[in-house]
Amino acid sequence: MMDLIRRILKQYWGYDSFRPLQRQAIESVLKNRDSVAVLPTGGGKSLCFQAPALAMDGMALVVSPLISLMKDQVDALTECGISSACIHSMLSAEERRTIAEDIRGGGLKLLYVSPERVVTEAFIEFLRATTISFVAIDEAHCISMWGHDFRPEYRALRTLKQAFSAQAVHAYTATATPQVREDIARELGLDQPDIHVGLFDRPNLIYAVQRRGNLLSQVRAVIDRHPGESGIIYCIRRNDVESLCQQLTGRGYKALPYHAGMGDAARKANQEAFRTEDADIIVATVAFGMGIDKSNVRYVIHTGMPKSLEHYQQESGRAGRDGLEADCVLLYSGGDFGLWKRIIGGAEEGFCTDVTCRHQALVQYFGQDLGKASCEACDVCLGQLDVVSDAREIARTILQAIVDLHENYGAAYIAQVLTGRRDERSERLRHDTQDSWNRLAQHGQRPVRDWIEQLVAQDYLERTGEYRVLQLTAAGRALYRGEDETVPRLLQPAAGTGAKPKASRASKESWEGVDRGLFEALRALRRGIAAERRVPAYVIFGDAALRDMARVRPSNTEVFLQVRGVGQRKAEQYAGQFLTVIAQYCTEQSLDTDVGIDAALHGKAAAQAALEFEYDPCLDHENAGEERFIEEPAAPSLRKKTDRRAAKEQAMVLFRQGASIQDVCERVQRRASTVAGYLADYLKENRIADPSPWLDAAVFERIQEASKTVGTERLRPLFDHFNGGISYDEIRLAVICLRYSYDGKS
Repeated sequence: MMDLIRRILKQYWGYDSFRPLQRQAIESVLKNRDSVAVLPTGGGKSLCFQAPALAMDGMALVVSPLISLMKDQVDALTECGISSACIHSMLSAEERRTIAEDIRGGGLKLLYVSPERVVTEAFIEFLRATTISFVAIDEAHCISMWGHDFRPEYRALRTLKQAFSAQAVHAYTATATPQVREDIARELGLDQPDIHVGLFDRPNLIYAVQRRGNLLSQVRAVIDRHPGESGIIYCIRRNDVESLCQQLTGRGYKALPYHAGMGDAARKANQEAFRTEDADIIVATVAFGMGIDKSNVRYVIHTGMPKSLEHYQQESGRAGRDGLEADCVLLYSGGDFGLWKRIIGGAEEGFCTDVTCRHQALVQYFGQDLGKASCEACDVCLGQLDVVSDAREIARTILQAIVDLHENYGAAYIAQVLTGRRDERSERLRHDTQDSWNRLAQHGQRPVRDWIEQLVAQDYLERTGEYRVLQLTAAGRALYRGEDETVPRLLQPAAGTGAKPKASRASKESWEGVDRGLFEALRALRRGIAAERRVPAYVIFGDAALRDMARVRPSNTEVFLQVRGVGQRKAEQYAGQFLTVIAQYCTEQSLDTDVGIDAALHGKAAAQAALEFEYDPCLDHENAGEERFIEEPAAPSLRKKTDRRAAKEQAMVLFRQGASIQDVCERVQRRASTVAGYLADYLKENRIADPSPWLDAAVFERIQEASKTVGTERLRPLFDHFNGGISYDEIRLAVICLRYSYDGKS
């Protein structure tokens, strides 16, 4: 059955391998065992029930909380050639009749339904007349009163286990603490369910936390890093939504508001505009989000402190669902805590003031450990914050000021005293005569305020009472008296830090080898097709697929099918249009085609001077032992062919001399992906088993070790095994050498 699932993944979705925990979750479905699967947003939890639905007899029943969410899923499935439908209140009587006929006739593989409708007696009786393969409950955290988005109507879903006792029930969510997971299983009446819990870390999300200053400037700095791309901006209050949205639209940004104070029609219209990319930005309260299955959100900005870390993980997780890099920026003020206290009775502020890795802080909240010292994807680990050199003395100065004022004032006023900012209160109380007055003026009020918050986060200070005045903890008193030699970790913005942050590892790797001009041309084509078909652009192809196309630059349908995210149905529908744009762009820019992928023509045919046939013993195809001949179309111009042949010949000479890939790139004036293709040919022609002149020894060793379990028949599983941590070119070169080192022959 798993072999069948793999073929289904490739045929319908264009995927060659599983993401973490997908295989285990799918096996639970195939074995008809109840299960609870907690996979992070972007972890591919939908495929855990969509793929097995195609492999099993009957129709899968999927419970989903929002119409927009159901529509997005069905649109995406339909584009892949999968028969599916959703039943909701917006359907006409004729549409409902058509779906009912499809159900009776066995024409559907997946049916999406709301929790309110699915538990009605009449609907259950209707479903008894058909074959149900299993029941999947999406956004299952809604069933738990301990979850961040509890919905009472979900409690009635227990009846599904009773109504379809022979079929397994599977619960899926992106966010659930151990208490919530137990509550889900208990409330659904699951029978000894398999529990699958993935890592909560989202390495492609780049977290940054800043104290709120000039809000509009801070927000625009993030937006301007992502021109024309989709983003969500969260505000705590409705008035803030309206105000910020007006300021953005007044400056030419395509932004729309969303909050509970708007009418249903206006909210739906704005959400649809964002979904179809008629608007780039949604400015919203936290009421917005669950109904969006949009994969290409490139940034999420919180303009205030979130309710809790669980809420923040869910809300920020709406960015980067396609696995590509995305910015998550949190702008906060000390007043946010008081605002949430008035609204909901409290909030958590530690994440805002913490001085440790943001990714580590989030996964620790869910009882996990990041397992590495640096995430390479947050402001702390990317060096956007500097450690203050004289932190101990600064901390003791702050503690001295608090003691001088009898531990009776809040953080804002203490910072005011330390930076010598006079007002009526300080003069009336004669605090300007204290020894602490103006002691840290050279640093400025905002950094001093941040350091106070960091001392709270490190347990040197605590807030007490209704007015949240600062008092020293036991650790703080020991530091103040000089009894403790510990040095607090105080951070400040790194010198020279501007609007554009240092690129994260995820950003570098996801753009590696991608021609950005071609990517933009493909985005424009996708946008036009989506508008014509009246579906969201990401339903046609996700950003990850477009980047892979702009990296590979396929010249024919066979290679187009090797792009991640391109299945058979989509290739049949769109290959002609996309290949035309790619061919035209590559001709205009004198670029090679069919590069950077583990497919038949990787980096090879572009260097040929004329039409020819070639056999490659290291090809990645289904019948690995059979010879396979690929016909390559002639290149656009003989001169370009001759130039490319000369470049390859020169590269071969340089490789024999031990030149690095970078050196060869500079000498032959070709891109790294093209030169890597030349090197692959050089390794095979000379049967080289040692890649040390071109590949880091530690990287080669990691690939060699992984190949013992993953194998070397295909490159994609190895690439996925490293979660993108090792590039395709590195893997391809290593695999070629490994094949010669194993048996001395190809």
